[in-house]
Order: sequence, then structure tokens, then C-alpha cells
Amino acid sequence: MNAEFFSAIADIEKEKGIPQSYMLEKIEQALLAALKKDSPASQECARVVLDPGAKTVHMYLQKTVADPVTDPNTQISLEQARKAHPGADVDDIVNETVDAKKFGRIAAQAAKQVIIQGIREAERGIVYDEFTSKEHEILTGIVSRIEPRTGSVSIQISSNADYTEAMLSQSERIPTETLREGDRIKVYVVEVRKSSRGPQILISRTHPGLVKRLFELEVPEIFDGIVEIKSIAREAGSRTKIAVMSSDPEVDPIGACVGPKGGRVSSIVDELHGEKIDIVKYSDVIEEYIASALAPSEVLSVTVLDEGKSCRVVVPDNQLSLAIGKEGQNVRLAARLTGYKIDIKPASQS
Repeated sequence: MNAEFFSAIADIEKEKGIPQSYMLEKIEQALLAALKKDSPASQECARVVLDPGAKTVHMYLQKTVADPVTDPNTQISLEQARKAHPGADVDDIVNETVDAKKFGRIAAQAAKQVIIQGIREAERGIVYDEFTSKEHEILTGIVSRIEPRTGSVSIQISSNADYTEAMLSQSERIPTETLREGDRIKVYVVEVRKSSRGPQILISRTHPGLVKRLFELEVPEIFDGIVEIKSIAREAGSRTKIAVMSSDPEVDPIGACVGPKGGRVSSIVDELHGEKIDIVKYSDVIEEYIASALAPSEVLSVTVLDEGKSCRVVVPDNQLSLAIGKEGQNVRLAARLTGYKIDIKPASQS
């Protein structure tokens, strides 16, 4: 039976990835808890020893040989002690073997609970460690449940062989997309936290990091470090502006991101359910950078002002509404992209 017991622990390591040393420690605690439940008056004497090398499990009460016995919970008579230990003498400490088969229902239940809890904690720890390494990365998940009242979506995400459920809240969903149970979607892992019910994985479809990682997946030049993403400003479901630069003068950063016949950027737009993406060229010259950020509008001049990080931009009269954008979206995203407050004026008023 002991051989089967240790074989089962080895199987748990293979199936669940829980180290044998961890399980042995938890089982030792479980057996000790059961032994103390079975002999509450002798709790201080309870001992459990597991030897995986010899494949043996020993449970015993450590008692002092006494003649006469005044406390049977901590003492054993000389006559009884010599049955198991012929050389025993008064004041010696001997081990009184306990048969686990004699455990009562309550003691067995206590052992079972400790083992189950130990396995759960180990599994949670493994999942936490695995998904912590995936923070700020993209994972593919399957929509398992949609909460009609709140709009939150439960998504089963996986990393290597580990699976867990994560909640995509209404605020982290792309407003323009409709999800159904069974849909496969990409999510951005914002943070992984520990909680009493296991690891809590915060995921998003609206985070700018999702766009960044999608470009890294689609554009080899970004993955290789030739093209660098300098900044992203996003209003999920509507529009994103992304500033890129190239370390190789032979490589056009915008062309690399757009791809042959627009294939690369169109794949990202499809993943984001039609979200418009403006790719602009980054420049260390702030005036050039701001002018690029206001694309697709034409810019006549950019003047950086002394007070704070702000500037005044002049555009042709017929380009004013294009520069500002619908409900101010274009200039708002350009300001977030560059970090400058932008005041736009038409040429006739400049």
C-alpha cells in the first residue's frame, strides 16, 4: 500500500505539475492533523514521518516510559514499552505506533481537507506563476459566458498547458464589437493579482498595449527592433494613432507597418473590429512630430509656446474641420500622442 501511495504522489506531479516534495509536506501535515484529531489529549506527542526513499509512512505518539503511569496521554508503562522496545527503561522516550486504519471519520475527514486544500493552493500557485510571466502580453481566449445584466464577459484563457477563467469587464470591451459564446479573441493581460480564490487576471481589449502587441505580431521589423513604436493614443472602437520610427534609413517605418497592399494593418483593423488606425512618423523635432500627428490634415506651421507643453498650429481654412476631427477626436488623439496641448487656428485668423 505504501508503494502505491508514493506512486500516486508521483502521478500527481506528472499530471498537475505539483512537486512531490510539496505534496509530501502537505500529506504529512494532513496525517498529523488526523492523528491529533484522533488523539486530542496526546497532541503534543503526535509525530508523522514520511520516507519516500524507503516508501514508508510512520505515525506514532512519542511517550515517556514511567512506572507507575500518572498520565496515560504522555506516558507509557514499562511493561508496555518493553513489548515493542525490549531495552526500554524508565524515563526513556519511546514511539508508540498508531494504526491509521483505526482513525475515526472526523480524523479522516480532517486529513482529506488538508490534502485537497494543499492541491488547490499548489494549482493556484502554478497558474499564478505562469500568467504573471504573461503580464503585458497578448493571449488568445474563448468566450465562455456573457453576463447580460452587466455586459461582462467570462473568457477562458490558456498559457502553455495552464487554463484559467478571466473576466473582461464592460469598460474593457471594445464598444463596437459584439461577442458570442465560443468566439476566439485576443486579450491584453494588464495585471495578475493574488487573491483568496486564486489568481485574478485583469484583461483588456481597450488598452493601447493591445495595439502595440498586435503590431509586434504582424510587423517583423518591429519584432526585430528595426522599427520602434514611440507612442500610442487610442480611443477603442473608434480610432488609434501610433507613432513609429526606424533605426535603418533604408526602412520606411510607415510602409513596414502598413505592409504589402495594406495587408499588415488591415489584419490588425479586422482584429479590432474596424477601428481606424493612423500611422505617423515620429520625429525628435517636435514641430515636425506634431504636424505628422495631425494627419490626415495638412499643416502650414507649428509654433511651440513658452507656457508649458503647448503649441499653436496653423492649417488651411478648408482643413480646419479635418484637423480637429469629429467631436475633436483628431486633435485630442494628436495631443495625447505627442504630449502637447494643441491650439489649432485657420490660416485666415492666424
